[in-house]
Amino acid sequence: MNRPLPHHKKCMIVFPNCKINLGLHIVEKRADGYHNLETVFYPIPWCDALEWIPAKEATTIHTSGYPSGPDSDNLVIKAYKLLKRDYPFLKELEMWLHKAIPPGAGLGGGSSDGAHALQMLAGSFHLKLSDAQLNEYALQLGSDCPFFLRNRPCIATGRGEILEEIPLSLSGYKMVLVHPEIHISTREAFLGIQPAYPSRQLEEAIMAPISDWKDLIFNDFEKSIFPKYPLLSHLKDTLYEKGAIYASMSGSGSTLFGIFPAAKAFTPFDSDFTWKEVIIP
Repeated sequence: MNRPLPHHKKCMIVFPNCKINLGLHIVEKRADGYHNLETVFYPIPWCDALEWIPAKEATTIHTSGYPSGPDSDNLVIKAYKLLKRDYPFLKELEMWLHKAIPPGAGLGGGSSDGAHALQMLAGSFHLKLSDAQLNEYALQLGSDCPFFLRNRPCIATGRGEILEEIPLSLSGYKMVLVHPEIHISTREAFLGIQPAYPSRQLEEAIMAPISDWKDLIFNDFEKSIFPKYPLLSHLKDTLYEKGAIYASMSGSGSTLFGIFPAAKAFTPFDSDFTWKEVIIP
């Protein structure tokens, strides 16, 4: 159901942002069927909008923008139900979620929505949750949800839930993100992966000058996904042709990003791809 976001003196609103992966190595398959990885999560100011007001009846969510699937799969609703289970006094809410971040694009938009919902609910209802408690709730929503509670550059290991903040800043650069409306499921992405430890640890490589990243930092999914979707390889090459210092696919999704000097003019894409230019604060 598409409706404009409400404006109400009792409303709460947040703007869940996305992230990119700087490098992504699938290092081993675990006994539980998941994979261990190493990557750098970096927050990007491309945001959804989430707002709510007190509801007279049962909690509901209205969505607009990109399709977000059935309500039962929505991580905002799941976040509410997780907290409602342990804190039954939570009031019923009417929620609006506008999806500006493409879903299934390797940007973590849904995970960010869920994590921001946890934070806003905890604050709105004065739950006084510790960082560790919030983190545990976030992990129940998804492996990369805990990152959005921190929202600072982190090395992520394990399934993506083990986080260590790093002193990395892309301030002074801008980023161009391109999403060609290709949806790649996590299962499809992992089919072509052969887990292996990289020859150089990402934690070391990411501290090199950005001008060196092209030869040091890689996304393992590109090896299996690019041959199946040549357009993605072409878009990465195009970003370099347009002057990117570094370009890559983000996560296991189909979004490509390029890092450019902030002052460099960017020539728009001729095709009707979804793309966004953001200045890194």
